[in-house]
Order: sequence, then structure tokens, then C-alpha cells
Amino acid sequence: MPQRYIKKILDARVYDVAIESPVTHARSLSRRFGNNIFLKREDLQPVFSFKLRGAYNKISQLSDEEKAKGVIAASAGNHAQGVALAASELGIKAVIVMPQTTPEIKVNSVRDRGAKVVLKGDAFDEASEHAQMLMEKHGYTYIHPYDDPDTIAGQGTVAMELLWQFTRPIHAVFIPVGGGGLIAGMAAYIKYLRPETRVIGVEPDDSACLFEALKAGRRVTLPQVGIFADGVAVKQIGKHTWDVCRQSVDQVVTVSTDEICAAIKDVFEDTRSISEPAGALAVAGLKKYAQELGLEDENLIAVVSGANMNFDRLRYVSERTEVGEQREAILAVTIPERAGSFRKFIKALQKRSITEFNYRYSSADEAHIFVGVQIQAGGLGRNEVVSELEDMGYPVMDLTDHDLAKQHIRHMVGGHAPSVTNEKVFQFQFPERPGALMKFLMSLGSRWNISMFHYRNHGAAYSRVLMGAQVEDADMDEFRAMLDKVGFSYEEYTDDPAYRLFLGK
Repeated sequence: MPQRYIKKILDARVYDVAIESPVTHARSLSRRFGNNIFLKREDLQPVFSFKLRGAYNKISQLSDEEKAKGVIAASAGNHAQGVALAASELGIKAVIVMPQTTPEIKVNSVRDRGAKVVLKGDAFDEASEHAQMLMEKHGYTYIHPYDDPDTIAGQGTVAMELLWQFTRPIHAVFIPVGGGGLIAGMAAYIKYLRPETRVIGVEPDDSACLFEALKAGRRVTLPQVGIFADGVAVKQIGKHTWDVCRQSVDQVVTVSTDEICAAIKDVFEDTRSISEPAGALAVAGLKKYAQELGLEDENLIAVVSGANMNFDRLRYVSERTEVGEQREAILAVTIPERAGSFRKFIKALQKRSITEFNYRYSSADEAHIFVGVQIQAGGLGRNEVVSELEDMGYPVMDLTDHDLAKQHIRHMVGGHAPSVTNEKVFQFQFPERPGALMKFLMSLGSRWNISMFHYRNHGAAYSRVLMGAQVEDADMDEFRAMLDKVGFSYEEYTDDPAYRLFLGK
């Protein structure tokens, strides 16, 4: 099955719009990890992503009748820009349906390339559904972002270039995975020409549709996907892409949000370019793979797939990078509430650099401190500092891998409210657009008192809210029914240990 793509890749029409992207030696990463690490720079394409390859190859092969009717796509990002550019180059009408949550920079970019933009719904599924309706109504040809043989072949030209650019042996090529178009095209070509080279997919650990499919031996649908690396937030691997991946992909590495943030910094330090989260995904996977296997002096290549980053998100990326690099440990430490305790605690850290220190008086007996401590790269010393503090009698909770603590609680430390009773805590996910926060609050009604609220806008399509409400245990079924009616995705965190330590009773 994968072999049938070879001729299609060799015949693919992409260079009317795409460049032959360079392979850059990542000197800093190579030195740190003791391997020869290279980056295939698809972030340098005219739309700052590889997506224009597949879009142009597909659209260029349409019949004259199909071209006359125009094309349509549903996308919140890079595919939209690829279709818009391809259609403009070929003189074809293009309609792009985008969620209303799409950042303005991406909407304007698509419009600037001559496509008509239709904003519909809060998420991709609603936009896709509307695009299907318009397709049937007007006779447009739907350009799928990944699950089409011609699109897969277009993306496969990335591997064709790579293998003629890099003629030395390659231990492994790391490729980001969303719906699978890029990895299917590249894997088919790499395994045909160099079967000894490992093809490794990389996915966020909260959007790992290929990882789960390979584990199950069949396509599976994830119940939900993470919102940080939105370029790869896909619930199910494509049908055509799965046919290739199950035969040609050696393994999938999953990485955390913090590890992706650290990879964005790594790419910047080696190239002075800023990748989007999905764009740096393969670098995060490469680092994890090389470290876990203890590789030395191997040739490793990662595809930097895109650079359509909203500037606002850099604040969040910077905040999470040190943890992602395993240079920082986040701890909750309990100390006695008496004179001299702070000085004694700082002395216990033995001159380690403190990156964050949050405290507020809560009782006459003890104080709970939220503290960031700098450790050696790779997480060395994290267990050591915890053990040292525990040996000195300090109760310690390691929050380094605790997402709720890093997302919300670090900004709310000391918010104990002894008079608040029956507090139930939930984290909500809602679309980031003008008026969304107001709509969210209005939808909750007025029967139950809101006792705690934390929200930060990170420039992403979706945001998270941490909320506490006073709800009697007997009313919980009714309260949950109200939340279900509001319609925002949510999880309960009433029993979360970090919440109880810093915020709960």
C-alpha cells in the first residue's frame, strides 16, 4: 500500500508555490544531547507551514469543471492558508470556513490571499459541518487537510527533498502527527528508499490519536483532545493516512505541553525563529527519544512544521519552558508559622536559585509555600531537593507535573476562605472570542454563589477557567445538569490535593 505513493510523490506539483526548505544543523541541541541533530525547516514556506504542498498538489489536479466551481475547506490555521494560496495561484475561487474562535491574524492572512472566509461555530467540527453543507449547495470541491491521496503525496515531497539533501545515514526522522498527512507521505517515501531509517511520529500526550491507534491495531476516536498544540488537535487518524502509518511508522513518542514549550525555545536558540506549538512538536519528541535511549553520535532529523504563532501565546510558552526543560522543580512546602521560619527554609535550599516564591498567611500554626527551585537540566536534583527538605522535617508536595497547579493555583496562592462552605471546584474550557467570558458567566445563572474564579487569556483558540461554587452535596446532580446545559467542557477538581493545600478549607 505505501509503495503506491512513490510515483505520486515524484510526480507531485508543489514547486509552483513551495520552496525546497533547507536542512539546518541545530548546533546547540547537538552539543547538549551528544548527537548530530538537524531541522527540516518547513516553517520557512511562504505560508510558514508545509500545508501548501498537499493543498496545491490536490487542487492542481482537479478537472476543469471542478476548478470552475471552486474549492472549499474547513480549517482554523495552516491548511486554510495553504488552500487560499494554491487557489489564488491557479485562479480558482476558494471558500474557507473557520471557527469563530480563530485568531484574527490567521483570518486576515487567509483573506489577504484572496479567499472568502466564512466564520462558523466555536470549534473545527462545526466549521467542517458547515463547509460540507456549502459544498453540497454550491458544488464546490472539498479539499481535505490530510486524508486524501493527492494531499498525502504533496506532503511526501518533504521526505523526497530531505533524502537528496542529506545523503549520510539517518538513525531516525521525527515527524509531528495530527491527522497524519505529513507522516504518511514522508513515511511511505523514507521506508521505500531507506528502510533502515526509523520513522517516528510525535504527538502531544493529550492528542495522541496515532499512538492509540497503533496500540489498538485500529483507528480509534479520542473522547477529547488538548488545546495547546491546536495544529495537531485531531481526535482520529485519517483512513488513508492510517493505511500507510500502520505499515511504515516505527513508533510514536508522546510529549507534554511543558516539553513542547521547551522545544519552542530550543528551535529559537538554534535558528532565531519562533515555531508554533505543533511546529516544535517533533523537536520535543527527538529530545525525549534521544535521552531515554541514551543515543550518542547518531544523525537525527526533526521536521519543524510551522511558525504560525500568535504573539500573545509567548507569555504562556515562556512560563512553562523551564519546567519543560526540567530545569525547575515546582514544590508546595509546609513550614511553621513563626519568626525565623522563612530564613531557615531558604537556608535549607542550600543556595539553590529560587525562581518563584508565593506565600500568604493562612493560620497561626503553619504556612504553605508555593516555590520554584532551579535544578540541573534534565531534572537532575529534583528528587534530591525533595528528599533533603523531607529529611529536615518539611512536608513537601512535588507539583512539577501538576497541570492545575501550574495553570491556575500558582496565581492564586493564599486564597483560603474559612467562611466558604460546600465549595465545589471545576475547570472549564471555553472558546476564546469577544464576549465569551461574559456569556459563560451569564449562562451559570444566579442560584449558586461563585466563591472562586481564575481566568487567563493566553492567545489560544480556547481558554481554561478555574471556578469554585458553593453547592450543597444534595444539589450536585442538579448543579451538574445545569453545567451540562451550559455546554462548556469541564472537569471537577474538588478533591485535588494542590487546591486543598492552597485554596480549600
